[in-house]
Amino acid sequence: MAILLIFVIFLSHHGFAGVDVVTLSVNEGESVTLRTDVETNQQEDIKWYFNDIRIAEISGDLSDYCTDVECNGGTERFRYRLKLDHQTGSLTIMNITNTDSGEYELKIIRSSSISEKTFNVVVHGVSAAERDEKSVKEGESVSLHPDVARQPNEVMRWYYKDIRIAEITGDQSNSICSDVQCKERFGDRLKLDQTGSLTIMNTRTTDSGEYKLEISRKGRLINSAFIEKSFGVNVAVNVPDSGRSSAAAAAAAGIAVAVILLLAVCAAVVTY
Repeated sequence: MAILLIFVIFLSHHGFAGVDVVTLSVNEGESVTLRTDVETNQQEDIKWYFNDIRIAEISGDLSDYCTDVECNGGTERFRYRLKLDHQTGSLTIMNITNTDSGEYELKIIRSSSISEKTFNVVVHGVSAAERDEKSVKEGESVSLHPDVARQPNEVMRWYYKDIRIAEITGDQSNSICSDVQCKERFGDRLKLDQTGSLTIMNTRTTDSGEYKLEISRKGRLINSAFIEKSFGVNVAVNVPDSGRSSAAAAAAAGIAVAVILLLAVCAAVVTY
């Protein structure tokens, strides 16, 4: 019993750490990054498992590295949709599908300890009508919503074509267009509320394109999850009603002139 007690105490200090469980909810088609929150020092092996099947592995000195098919020949579950960060061992699942829902287990193996973390990933199906594609007319406003309840430990960052345009942190402080490129493009036309929703006011055709939302979630002590969502915005040219009326009037006038000329020609022919 004394030996067993000593062994348990040893493990509590040097062996298996308590397993941290992180639950993530993402929409089909999005990307999600499962973070290790470590910097490799060439002294540990990092292994990822999906439903107890090894899907990725990397050693600190990069002598051993594999993802999906390379780890398990012939499985091709993720079809090369996995990306492994060489510096941290964090795993990104791209273009996620409903079949990717489940438990992802991380094991970090060092010479004196093994630490574990579990990610429970829930993928929600999205119909074509529900996809985040927005179409507005020039001059109107458009709002992009995270569609998730913002947690106190979250940081939300909005990007337009890789330019950071807005950010809100866990203490509800936010910044909008702190970048020179952002100010030149949007000026004061952006609004960010406490839910993380972004509104673009007085839209222009140059506002069309892809907007990306990054949500960083923190665990008890360290960063533990990362979610990414994309939004497509299409701003159409708005033709004023007066412009349409003027165009219609001009067209009608042109037709009238053509008819008068045709009648004149006919009259001249008859007279001749």
